[in-house]
Amino acid sequence: MNWFANAWEQFRLAFLEKDRYEAYLRGFGTTLEVSLFAVLLGVALGLILAIAKYMAANHKRFRPLGWIANIYITIIRGTPVYVQMLIIYYIIMTSRDTSAVFAGVLCFGINSSAYVAEIIRAGIEAVDRGQMEAGRSLGLSEMQTMIQIIMPQAVRNILPALGNEFIVLIKETAVIGSIAVLDVTQVARNIGNGNYRYLPPLLIAAVMYLAVVIILTKFLGMLERRLAKSDRR
Repeated sequence: MNWFANAWEQFRLAFLEKDRYEAYLRGFGTTLEVSLFAVLLGVALGLILAIAKYMAANHKRFRPLGWIANIYITIIRGTPVYVQMLIIYYIIMTSRDTSAVFAGVLCFGINSSAYVAEIIRAGIEAVDRGQMEAGRSLGLSEMQTMIQIIMPQAVRNILPALGNEFIVLIKETAVIGSIAVLDVTQVARNIGNGNYRYLPPLLIAAVMYLAVVIILTKFLGMLERRLAKSDRR
């Protein structure tokens, strides 16, 4: 009983005392905000990179674009996101008016785009090549065929993978506190610094991450089953 009483007291001090739960919620809201806008930016950039690689593979005149895309992807995937974040915030965005949240969105969006590009490219390549020929035979241009025929089919293939990328991105943003963004991890660290008891606040932050990951995983599972059912029709 003493153990449970002590555990409750630790929880109360870390979460309920002085309405600290509000700080956790605000911090987690910031985490989700950064993750959402970063994944949207990552999808937009990743789509451009994937199309550039596809065009380079099918047309010689676009090969320089393919080289640029490959160099970009290699550099971004080959360097730690933490280092990229520090470079963007402390070296590229040197203005005092720069928002740390914006710098975080930019960093994680750029990092995510390299992985999303490969996901989209794989989705495009999974579509039967005959679909392009069918579109061209209907009088559509190559770009029209890509947008109206190829991409809708590719999106169905890559939605689960994009969802997993969003989950990974949420967890990766735990390092954003290093540039003074008050996310849920930084809130937990601040509370730990205040009473020198780090385990309870960090466990609370971990549970919040775990809860949203479980919810998103369940949602992705439902989405995959729905897509599988529609494919069988």
